[in-house]
Amino acid sequence: MERTKLAARPARAWLAALIMGMVLIACGSGQDTSTQQALQKQADTYAIQQIEVNWHKASSTKDIDLMMSLWADNATFTVGSKTYTGKDQIRGFFVNDAAPFQAGNDWVSETPAFKSRVTVDGNSGTLYFECVYLDMHTQKVTAIVSADQNVERVGGQWLIINSTAATPDNLNPY
Repeated sequence: MERTKLAARPARAWLAALIMGMVLIACGSGQDTSTQQALQKQADTYAIQQIEVNWHKASSTKDIDLMMSLWADNATFTVGSKTYTGKDQIRGFFVNDAAPFQAGNDWVSETPAFKSRVTVDGNSGTLYFECVYLDMHTQKVTAIVSADQNVERVGGQWLIINSTAATPDNLNPY
């Protein structure tokens, strides 16, 4: 690969490659099982965290395809009292109802990283994060929502299988 292409890759991709490389090296180096498991858990935690990173990238850029790449085919998404089932219904929510994806809104989505939580248990886990939406024209916060999710490794990729969105009831740290 050309040197310029390597330099252009995002730091996150390099970090993921480094973690996966450490996992592969550990698997072949005769290290004990607990070390291998710890490295695998680190790699899985990082991969799950990328769901949050890509969620905010997708909502900030109105990239519906990126948003939908985060969901399992049979996922459910509950917003308020309505539950959307399957990628088609979830896509419909984002395209038609989700304020960050609406044409008139020029919003950027950020997250207070210290409030994010990830758990990993084999091929399943959880992810919680908050979204702070900022209007680029007024420089004001327009919305704050949370997402509490169950995730699973599906075909080697971590995907959302169930998500509940709500307004965080406590904006103070734990």
